[in-house]
Parts: sequence; C-alpha cells; structure tokens
Amino acid sequence: MFSSAFKSFTSNISSNYEISKQSSATVGTWTVFDAKKKSTGAPASVFVFDRKALDINSGGFGARATSSTSIRKIQDEVVERLKKEASSLARLRHPSVLQLVEPLEETRSGGLMFATESVLCSLSAALAQKDRAEGRTGRGLSRSVSDDGITSRASQDVELDELEVQKGLLQVAKGLEFLHDSAKLVHGNLTPDTIMINAKSDWKISGLGFAGPPDGAEGHQTVPQISLSEVLYHDSRIPRIVQLDLDYTSPDFVLDSNINFSADIFSLGLVILACYRKPHRSPIEVHGNQATYKKIFSNASNVPSSANNYLSEGALPRELNVTLPRMLARRPAQRLTATEFQQSEYFDNILVNTMRFLDAFPAKTPAEKSQFMKGLGRVMPQFPPSVLGKKILSVLLDEMKDRDLLPLIMQNIFQIIKVIPSSKEVVSDKILPRMREIFLSKSKSEERDTSKEAALLAVLNNIQLIADNCSARQFKDDVLPIIHVAMESSTHSITDAALQSLSVVLPLIDFSTVKHDLFPVVANVFSKTSSLAIKVRGLEALGVLCGVSTHKMNTNQDDLSGSRQQEKPDKNVSSLDKFTMQEKVVPLLKAIKTKEPGVMMAALKVFRQVGTVADTGFLAIEFKAFMDVIKELSAKIEREQIRKLQELSSSRPAETRATPISHTATSNGTQRGGQVNGPEEDFEKLVIGNKTAGKNDVFAGALSEGERLTPNPPSFSWSSMSAQTKGPTFHQNISSLPALQPQPTSRSITPDVGISAFPSLQPQQQSSASAWAASSQPSMSMQSQSQVLQAPSYVSRPANPLSPPPASSNSSWQLPPPPGSRSGQNTALTPGISPPPQTSPQIWQQRQQPNYNIGMTSPPAFGAPMNVLQPQTNLQPPSQPKKTGLDKYESLL
Repeated sequence: MFSSAFKSFTSNISSNYEISKQSSATVGTWTVFDAKKKSTGAPASVFVFDRKALDINSGGFGARATSSTSIRKIQDEVVERLKKEASSLARLRHPSVLQLVEPLEETRSGGLMFATESVLCSLSAALAQKDRAEGRTGRGLSRSVSDDGITSRASQDVELDELEVQKGLLQVAKGLEFLHDSAKLVHGNLTPDTIMINAKSDWKISGLGFAGPPDGAEGHQTVPQISLSEVLYHDSRIPRIVQLDLDYTSPDFVLDSNINFSADIFSLGLVILACYRKPHRSPIEVHGNQATYKKIFSNASNVPSSANNYLSEGALPRELNVTLPRMLARRPAQRLTATEFQQSEYFDNILVNTMRFLDAFPAKTPAEKSQFMKGLGRVMPQFPPSVLGKKILSVLLDEMKDRDLLPLIMQNIFQIIKVIPSSKEVVSDKILPRMREIFLSKSKSEERDTSKEAALLAVLNNIQLIADNCSARQFKDDVLPIIHVAMESSTHSITDAALQSLSVVLPLIDFSTVKHDLFPVVANVFSKTSSLAIKVRGLEALGVLCGVSTHKMNTNQDDLSGSRQQEKPDKNVSSLDKFTMQEKVVPLLKAIKTKEPGVMMAALKVFRQVGTVADTGFLAIEFKAFMDVIKELSAKIEREQIRKLQELSSSRPAETRATPISHTATSNGTQRGGQVNGPEEDFEKLVIGNKTAGKNDVFAGALSEGERLTPNPPSFSWSSMSAQTKGPTFHQNISSLPALQPQPTSRSITPDVGISAFPSLQPQQQSSASAWAASSQPSMSMQSQSQVLQAPSYVSRPANPLSPPPASSNSSWQLPPPPGSRSGQNTALTPGISPPPQTSPQIWQQRQQPNYNIGMTSPPAFGAPMNVLQPQTNLQPPSQPKKTGLDKYESLL
C-alpha cells in the first residue's frame, strides 16, 4: 500500500533517492524505507506517512468518530504533531540526535515524507525482537509486538547485549545533555519508540513532537511550551502512538504539573529498566489512564525502587543499583543530571570508555589518536563482534582519510575482520572500495609516503584474509591492481611481500590474467632489480608461476640422487604454459649475471620445473651447455677424490709397518688382537704415554698360555735374597700382590723380531746375592689397575730349598726352578734380570735381541702400599762353567 503512494510523489526525495519498494521498519505512524542517494550512493532512510492510514476504515479511531468534520479535525491534529516532530529534527544537530538529510515534504495526497541517516529500527522494535527470542525459552512476550512482521525483519541485525545497552544509554545521555544545556528543551516523551538505532548501532534521539522549554524559561523560545492539560488527556479518537506515553512519563508531569529537565532523567531510568526487565517493558503500565497512574504512585510498593528490586524478576547489575535510586527519585532536585549520569559508576569500565573515546575521536590530538590506535588491539578481544563490526569498524573506516594513522588503522581493521560474522559483506562493501581509493590514487607529491607504504605492507601481510572474504571477481578487479603497484614499489620490503603473495593470488585469477597481466610485472621486477634478496624472491615467484609449490620453493631438501618425484600441479591453480616457459622464462634465467649461491639454487628449482614441462628437443638444445659444464665439474670432482684416495692408501702401509702388531689382550689393558677399542686405548699412544709418565711395568710382555718360545730363549739369573732385604714388609704385602691370572685361550703367535722394547732373557750364572729386592711403590689408582700386568709371586723363603713359589692352579704360565737347585744349594734365591746401564728404576734399557714390546708398570696396590720386585743394580752373578748343547736350555725345560 505504501509503495503505491510513491507514484503520486513529485518531490526532491523521490527524484534524488532510489527508494526500496519494501519497507524496513515501522516507527509509530511512520513507515521507514531504505534508500540510496543517486548522486553519491550514500545510504539513507525515508520516513513516509500516508494520510489514508488514518481513515475510519483502518480502525484507527474510536466509535465516536462519526462525522466527517470531526474526522478531518482529528487527522489535522495528527499531521500537525508529526510535522512538529520532523521540524524539530531539522533544527537540532547533534551526534546523538537523529540526523535529518532531507527536510519534511508534503505530497498532493496529504502525506508526509522526510529523509534521515540510515536507521535499522527503534529500540522498542529491538526489545520486542529480544522478547520473541527469549519467548522461545518460555519467557513472556512483549504486548507491543507488531503482528505484521515488519518490525521483526528490521531488528534482526540488532544485538542488545550488555555492552550495546551501555553504549546506547551513554549516547542517549549525551543527547539529553545537548537538549538540556544547549537547546534548553525538555524532550517530554522519551520512550523506546523515540530512540532509533542506526546502521552503525548508535542510539539516536527522535520523536520530538512533545519537546518544549521547561517552566520558567526566559527569553524568546523558538518552540512553544507544551500544554500538560492537553497532552495528558488521552482522546480515544486519536491513535495512542501519537499521544504521550504515560508508561514512561515522570510524576512531575502527571502529579505535580511541572515541566523540568529532570523529568527526562526519570523517563530515562524507566527506559533502562525496560532494557533489563523480562519482558522488556516499563514497570509502570497504565495504558494511558491518568487515574491508574496516580493510584500506582499512591502506594510506594508499586513504584519501582531498590526495596522491590525495581519490580524486576532478575538481578540487575550492581552498578545500576547504585545509579537508579538517583534517577527514579520522587523529587526532581534529588535526581542526577544528564552530565552526572554519564560520569556514574555504571559507565566506569574500559570498554565503555573506549567507545566514549571513539565518539570524541575527531576532537582528539594527533598524539592521542596514535596512542589510542596502538592500544586498541589489546582491548579489542574483549568487545563483542557486534560492537566491533558496527561501531568500532565504522569509526576506523571514517578515519582512513588520516594518512598518518593509516598503518595502525589497517592493522586494527584486519583484526576486526577475523572475528566478525559478516566479514565477507564488510570486505566487499566497505573495505575494498576504500583500499582502491587510497592505494590506487596517484599522489600529487613526488615525495615518498612512508605511511601509505606501511599501510600497503599491512594489506600484503593480510592478503590471505582478504582473499578468503571476497569473490574471485572482486579480487581481480580491486586487489590485483594493488599488488601490481606493490611489486613496482621502490621499497624492497613491499616488493618482497608482493612477490610472496603469488601463492594466494593464483587460485583466484584465470590463465589469461596470469600470462598477460601478472607475469610481465614479475619478469620486469626480476630483470631490473639490483637487490640480491629481491632477485632470489623473483626467482621463487617465477617458480610459482611455472607451477612449483611455495613449500618446494622455500625448502632446500634434495637427496642429491639426481632423481626427484615429479610434483603434480594443482588443477585449481593457474600457471604458465609450456610456450611461455620456453620462450620467456628460460631466457630470463639465462640472462642472470650474478653468481651468488642463493640465486643459483633458486634458478635451479625453476629449471627443474621447466624441465618437467618443456619439449625434449628444447631441453637438448638449450640445456646442452649446462649439461657439459655439470659433466666437466663432476669429472673434476671424481678425479680429485680418486687422487686423494690413492694418496691415502699409499700412506697406510708405512703407517702399518710403523705400528706394533696387535696382540691378544692381557691383564695390563693392551688391545685384543683384531679388536679396536677407540682412540683413548690406542696401543701406540698408550705406550708413548707410559714412557712419558715414567711408570714401570715389571711383568709386561708375559706370554699367554699356548705361546711358544723363540729359538733365542730368555734366561734368568738366580741368587739368594740379601740380608738387607726387608722380609717382613714383603711378606706383609704379599697378600695384596695378585698372582698372574689365566688369560683367555688364543692362538699362538710368533714374536716380532723387529720389536726390542723388552730385553731378552739370557741364562745367567748363579749368585749368592739376590737379583730381586722388595721395594715399596706408591699406590696406584683403581683405574690404572686394569692396565697393569700382575707380577708373579716370587718371594724369598729362608730355611727352604731354593725353588720358585708355587703358582695358582689357574696360572697360565710358570718359570721352572734354576739349574742351581739340583746341586743342593741352601741359599734362598730370587730371580734377577741384568739391570740396564742407567740406574733408573722406571724403565728398562732396550737390548739388541728381539723380544716382545710390552711396557712394564708396577703392580696395583690394594689399600696399602705394595712391595714389588725390582732389579738390583750392584749384584753380579757368580761365574759358572759354560754349558753347551741342550744343557744350555736346561733351566727352561
């Protein structure tokens, strides 16, 4: 019905605006249509009143409206009330007052029409929508719900959470402050129906049909004072929607007949309760009857107060319990002012203060703006998505004109896009147009715009987020030109980020765009850059254009086997064709002048990808020179390695000859035959280290069981123990001197005749003096005991025939008694070995005869110092007849 009324309209609004045919909301007697200005595309809302809606057939009047004269008069009264409401909006300009963009116009059919900023619905419709949502959970429904469904559709985008309500009430308080302090007006009818919610989720004051100056106002008044006797009388012939709503009226009007600014504060307190009560309506319900209103206020229990929890079923916020008593006080002097209400504890939190700063953002200094933008990201996660998407994002988009703040603004915008549910619509409709306007416009000055470059870098770093929230067509038309500008930038960081974005760009554009639009820009950047990093990044970009995945380009994993599994290209990603690779990409790579390893390795990956696509003939011709070079280098490396191996192998025999033969391991820790125990047990180093340390190894070189003597056998000199030998000490420590332990059975070996580290044993003549004496050696650590050959237990025993002590049953070798024992000598003898020329007790002099090369160290000590046999330096064996033949070796048989 309302859409057909536009056919008779011949006004500036209908000619300058594209008005939707379907209404978006209903506010009182006004029907709201979405509109868009034809010249600028700015959104707006057109309020339309059709006089036919007041006909008697519409049911808008009571039974007494019978005569045509009275009906006409009633309709004129309604129209005058609506005109006053629109004319008041034209005179008042404030962010918290509904903004009028086109003045009131009358149509030939008697209707009214005016245009305002874009609005979604009234607060009453939003509360009704919330009642319906809560009604699904069994809660009561509001009795003011419209049955036509229009209100429901208009308020679906409005979310009334705790923060939204706080923000809206703060804005309404600012509007009341403006009306009271600046306009010197009393609103008179502040209700949820007269509070509009715009597209940015801001609450706006409207419905100024009952506004007027307070009592006692001085000076000329542009708006006449309202007559309480007229506005308080409810005529049933006039629709209730255009009359004063007693449910939100202050007792100052009804009981005291007093018009003052505090009356609006009382009404605001009832609006607050309507926002928190369930169902969402005023605690005072009189249905326009003054008698009912007076009866309610005659009983204190029926008036909302802290004593009855303000007639609310649920608990109210703690801050409201502090603020509401001073808003709903019976006496006007006890109530808060609009300014004091804004400073109350109810608004004392970081989120509300953040939005309060945003409301006053244009008036802030540049330093304050910058500091705010830097800290906004830290508190942003605390905001609900509805506030981020409608309130904060709108302010950020409006401030994008400030180039100094542009980098910080872009970062905050992208952070908001990540959390709001309507991110795709926001990016397509609001962000992309602003980005084109900023980054594609040519600067009038030739100076470098660092702020713009920093903002562009923020866009490139969030290119994946943009791609996920726009269509492929929008990306190609709006985002791809920005990437081209970034690639051609003289700032290396921006160029680098643009080249890295190709993996995101390729799935969204077609092959023709890749070949004719994107590839020429990348090739130009690659060929002209003087930066090594950009050169490498350009090669990586060329590889991506040729079909190499970003992961393969960024990794250097190669098994150097010469064979790599061919990567299957993504069918959804456009890449260059074979002709472009052969005719354009390869010449670019061949023209590379730098020989840096990074460039060469990146080029190698591109060549490898080209090789999987290019023709065989092309590869044979173009890559022949590369193959020759590679073969030549490979041959050179092979020759060098062979030469080194030959030198190494030729030096090993000499080292082997210089190294003593490995023997079967004995108890002194020498290396077992054929077994390598590590550098720390190297035989040669062990021997050198023992010589350096000057340690004695008395019985090193003892033969293991099963080994044979050489044709040049050793012999011992046998003599008696001297009288000066410390017998008690020796016998005291004899228990600590371990006997020779049997060695593991091993094969017999022939001693190396070239080794003469130990003197050969020769038969010596007997002597009455002992060739061995017991000497005390310092105790050795337990660690060195495993490397010391245990000495045989030869001791001097008086009053016994001369004979060697019996070895343990498991001894692996024994020495036979000396030849002198058969002649019946009674002197106790001990075996002796001729001392070296020097009188050092540490080492033995090497002899000319061959023998085993085993060092001698002192035996281990267990607990106390141990006496070990030491060679005597001053004893000479007695001369004996020289034996011949087999008698010469009698002692050893």
